[in-house]
Amino acid sequence: MQIPPEGPVVVGIGRTPADAAAVRLAAREAVSRGRMLQVVHAFTWHGDTGYPPARRLASHAVQEAVATAQRCTPGVDARGQIVDGPPERVLLRLSRRAVLLVVGGPLTEVLARAWCPVAVTRAHHTPSGPVLAAVDGSPGSLPALRFAAETAARRGGPVHVVHVVTGGPGADGDRVLDEALSCLGGTPAVCRRILAGDPASALVNASRRAGLLALGPRATAPAGRLGTVAEEVLRRSACPAVVVHGRRSAGFRKPGDDTPVLLPLAHT
Repeated sequence: MQIPPEGPVVVGIGRTPADAAAVRLAAREAVSRGRMLQVVHAFTWHGDTGYPPARRLASHAVQEAVATAQRCTPGVDARGQIVDGPPERVLLRLSRRAVLLVVGGPLTEVLARAWCPVAVTRAHHTPSGPVLAAVDGSPGSLPALRFAAETAARRGGPVHVVHVVTGGPGADGDRVLDEALSCLGGTPAVCRRILAGDPASALVNASRRAGLLALGPRATAPAGRLGTVAEEVLRRSACPAVVVHGRRSAGFRKPGDDTPVLLPLAHT
């Protein structure tokens, strides 16, 4: 995954109950990274209301989101934009230049195809707790581990590295954790955790006492899919969950990857 060194944190809003939580998380992440926060509303007009009123509603939603970010995270450089187009296509385009994308709902295509890490949050508050990284012994989980370690370091705490085994804690779980941790550069503060049971249910349960959960797509999942465990965790996680893909090749292309046109806010 190639993340531009000066890319913004992007949060997509659409006038849903989870928008405020997504904006608060995105603002916190933007400040911790020293990045600009880009608040985006993907605007589509279906003709059920007049175009000018619909545009004004979209403008008002963006302005409210920017105000929320500035109120909850003093010092954040938050800027609002309305972008014409379907939400998933707009966010996929913006993910090419973002360091992090935050959404308030499970936009399946965005989660599976984004160029940057994507955080999903549905809670109406920002939970406290450790940063978790789920590892499964596959290379696909290592970018999520690195993302979680960097996030935990910025928050001033250890990263909790979690592996779920189906036959009870044992030597195999220790081996998976040893191999994963050997890939971390430096000496980050780490807490090792081995859980037993169904992987999705165990991770969802762990998320109830966490501030953030990072995981990667299953390497064996079909193209454009995350894998059943990741999909279930993203749907049910009690804390913000971040899906982190591996590095994209230079020739990797997806629908909607062309550069978006950012439009100014409509005047109310």
